[in-house]
Amino acid sequence: MKCPACQCFDSKVVDSRAQEDFIRRRRECLECKSRFTTYERLERKLPLIIKRDQVREPYNAMKIRDGLQLACRKRPVSAHQLESARLQIEQKLMDTSKDEIPSAEVGELVLASLKDMDRVAYLRFASVYLNVQSVEEFMNLVDPLVKLDG
Repeated sequence: MKCPACQCFDSKVVDSRAQEDFIRRRRECLECKSRFTTYERLERKLPLIIKRDQVREPYNAMKIRDGLQLACRKRPVSAHQLESARLQIEQKLMDTSKDEIPSAEVGELVLASLKDMDRVAYLRFASVYLNVQSVEEFMNLVDPLVKLDG
């Protein structure tokens, strides 16, 4: 770490505390004895997303968040539930240990998440994501949900 006071690269850690998503370290410069704080966070490596047209793009958490929010609009789903679902989807993507993953797999994770969270939101998302074109196709989505509710 470079000292902000004298620009020296020699410092020692005086105190270290783990926070939720990062580690806070209190450091002391060995040259000028100035103290400063650094924050370290774990870099999470998410896979590239392979779109249907085979274009690869970096994972974008905002797209997942926006899709979940749109599906759950005017539904009794809290912001905390949406964020939790997004984080679970990200964790599953990281757990695959793949460098690239098809967007269809990401869509399936979103669908599964919504199915557990809110069935109406699931139907909204599924009807657009699966490109439902007829009442029969829509009923094929609804029927398994009705049977689950028994």
